[in-house]
Amino acid sequence: MAFDGIVISNLSYELHSNLVGGRISKISMPEENELIFTIKNNAKTYRLFISASASLPLIYLTDINKPAPKVAPAFLMLLRKYIGSAKITNIFQVGLERILCFELEHLNELGDLSRKKMYVEIMGKHSNIIFTDENNKIIDSIKRISANMSSLREVLPGREYFLPKELQKKELLNIELKEFTEILKSKEYTLSKSIYMNFAGISPLIAEEIIIRASLSSQSSCVSLSELEYTHLFHTIENLLEDINTHNFNPNIIYKGEEALEFSSIKLFSYKNESYNEVDYTSVSKMLYDYYYAREVFLLNRQKSFDLRKIVNTALERASKKYDLQEKQLQDADKKDIYRVYGDLLNTYGYSLKGGESSFTAENFYDDNKEITIPLDKNKSAKENAKKYYDRYAKLSRTTKALSEEILKTKSDIEHLQSIQTALEVSSDDESLSQIRQELVDFGYIKKHSSSKKQKITSHPYHYISSDGYDIYVGKNNYQNEELTFKVATGNDWWFHAKGIPGSHVILKSNNEEELPDRVYEEAASLAAFYSKAKDADKVEVDYIQKKNIKKVAGAAPGFVIYHSNWSIVVTPRADLQQK
Repeated sequence: MAFDGIVISNLSYELHSNLVGGRISKISMPEENELIFTIKNNAKTYRLFISASASLPLIYLTDINKPAPKVAPAFLMLLRKYIGSAKITNIFQVGLERILCFELEHLNELGDLSRKKMYVEIMGKHSNIIFTDENNKIIDSIKRISANMSSLREVLPGREYFLPKELQKKELLNIELKEFTEILKSKEYTLSKSIYMNFAGISPLIAEEIIIRASLSSQSSCVSLSELEYTHLFHTIENLLEDINTHNFNPNIIYKGEEALEFSSIKLFSYKNESYNEVDYTSVSKMLYDYYYAREVFLLNRQKSFDLRKIVNTALERASKKYDLQEKQLQDADKKDIYRVYGDLLNTYGYSLKGGESSFTAENFYDDNKEITIPLDKNKSAKENAKKYYDRYAKLSRTTKALSEEILKTKSDIEHLQSIQTALEVSSDDESLSQIRQELVDFGYIKKHSSSKKQKITSHPYHYISSDGYDIYVGKNNYQNEELTFKVATGNDWWFHAKGIPGSHVILKSNNEEELPDRVYEEAASLAAFYSKAKDADKVEVDYIQKKNIKKVAGAAPGFVIYHSNWSIVVTPRADLQQK
């Protein structure tokens, strides 16, 4: 994600178009380092949200309001005193920096017209909201920065507002090709890093985008580029700047499944493939709100499922260690046949032993009469030594049988836990997570409280509509997979699952039609690949078969099935169909 100079430019244009000429009617400070301005303009009411939070600096127009604290902080009282009813005369971006300047007019105590400025700096942990007079003398700021806190500049009442030279980068808006080339060649950076390190308002995301548009490699050394390549790169940037200067913005969010990955105010060709879904916006404010809301929901759900992930990961680690130990024990037990051979050879040739020997060499008729040396207990006769080896062989045979059964159970437990692990990646709502928790309780991974009653949990699978109008359902967890396959699906519906790996059951409703379009099979398979452990792979093999050929595994965990005579298709994981 990149709150860069291009997004700020887009915001500047949107705020200027909606707010300039308007009058501030209310200012509130719902949280520390946050301000909400209510502005009336052209018979409309706007809310401008500004946050100088170090972790999440933001600025956008919103319909959402937040309750204000009962006691107004000092900075809020100062703003209300000076600009509580001020008129916004101008909003502009400082160069291509991540800085917006609001120019304001108000009447002072004597009734004379007075002018003020408010600078909003969206600069990560250095973000700030700085209030100045018309000559850029600081009146106050939402964060006061003393000389002890920063050697670059003080942000204190009475000081002059300026941007330190150390923070200033070269402006792409007014640069020539020769200077552009010299700047990039001045340091031994990769091409991508050189662009975003040297020029104002350019984020790593936009630097990468510029390079892709210029058909160059981001990892190329700046000194290795030819004159022609520099010229082409410069013209690519000029075309981008032309879009910025003419306000030709295209706000959009890039999703991978349900996760919002990136946002930008320009088209991102670096995300033009089937794994990603682009949502376009007409308003940069709406884009920013939706992006951060989606991120908040995604991270909140990750936090909610954290304890479940920890339980599953711990159980999976234990089961894997148990499986490795059982495999080693089975390998040791598989050596049992040699003890039966020892016994048979002693019974056959042991008559020649006189007693007291610690070993005996005989021809092994099981192995082309090759000689074999048998260790002996010299205190036992040949017959007693043979019986000892037969007893050891019988014990290891019982061990092998028991271990084989235990290994199958442990392997089944691992597959079950891996399926739950994948379900935790797929599930995002409280109901689905509750179903997963219930499954962990039902199978003993979470201790069941004797006093608690089992509650009925209602959770619905994902419901997609194919390009041809067919219903496609995707299970979010094992209980949903079970229900989809054996209750929702009918005999002629199609069942999809990523081959040989944990993943969701996907049901394509056939509507009792004999022939379906080829495209619908590909789309259903792509969903099965996306909602599987291999969702980040370029290509995934997916099995598909009619539901009537799916059988439930007796005594197995929910969602585990067997099938034969299936078809397979290789697809790219994607989930960009319309959801219902």
